[in-house]
Amino acid sequence: MVVLGMTGASFGDSLPGKVKVITERDGASTRFSIKNFETIDMTATLEVGSANMKSSVPLPCTVTIPAGKMVEAFTLTPTTDRDNDWSFTYTNHYTVGRRDAVHDDSYLYSLPYAAGTSFKVTQGYHGTFSHTGPDEFAIDWKMPEGTPIMTARGGTVVSVRDGFDKGGPHRKFEDCANLVVIQHEDGTMAHYCHLSPHSAKVKVGQKVRAGDAVAASGNTGFTSGPHLHFAVFKARSGFGRETIPVKFRTADKPSVTLTSGQTYRAADPAVMARN
Repeated sequence: MVVLGMTGASFGDSLPGKVKVITERDGASTRFSIKNFETIDMTATLEVGSANMKSSVPLPCTVTIPAGKMVEAFTLTPTTDRDNDWSFTYTNHYTVGRRDAVHDDSYLYSLPYAAGTSFKVTQGYHGTFSHTGPDEFAIDWKMPEGTPIMTARGGTVVSVRDGFDKGGPHRKFEDCANLVVIQHEDGTMAHYCHLSPHSAKVKVGQKVRAGDAVAASGNTGFTSGPHLHFAVFKARSGFGRETIPVKFRTADKPSVTLTSGQTYRAADPAVMARN
């Protein structure tokens, strides 16, 4: 008798995701494919427990599935002719982002607010309040609710969450943050979080340039006060993502790593592009 394990799913971060494992019998073998129903690229890791079976690839298997697509991951083949001597179970873990993204470290990001305005970084890289683990290279700016938020780098809008109106300094609000996610040319993504309800200026599939309006800052989700949370990231595996340290071009310096406690004035992205 063949015993199939039920698929399970876990999230590598608080962003939503919907990924389904599809198994197909091909004679005695079983093909594993993964379907991504989201508008954003996802990365999945399949853990497999098996008896008397061999895999076409090393296990566990991690693959990136483009938005709205299905990819074939691997095939399991029995090493015995008797059905009751082989079996398998599997668990699917998935997270947002591309594992194969390679960040362009030469790129200088714009500050994500209007040219000429200044805001203070309240939590930078390795911030002790919440910028640890997968968020170690995130940045928080303190700013009043309703402040216009601009794109720090151009790309394609792949996710918009705009309907939440709650927030506070408790983990129960972690999944209530309004956000916009933009995928860059190099496959990395940036998310702009804690946005005001119903303030999004972009939609999924839209192409944007650095300096385009995204939404308005807010105080939704896990937050101790009104601020903008920004990070560039890629998937590490289906178990989670990793943030990437980036440099910014400000009105006062051509290239800088932002630090906590410092205030930075935004340059005009159009002027930056000409220089």
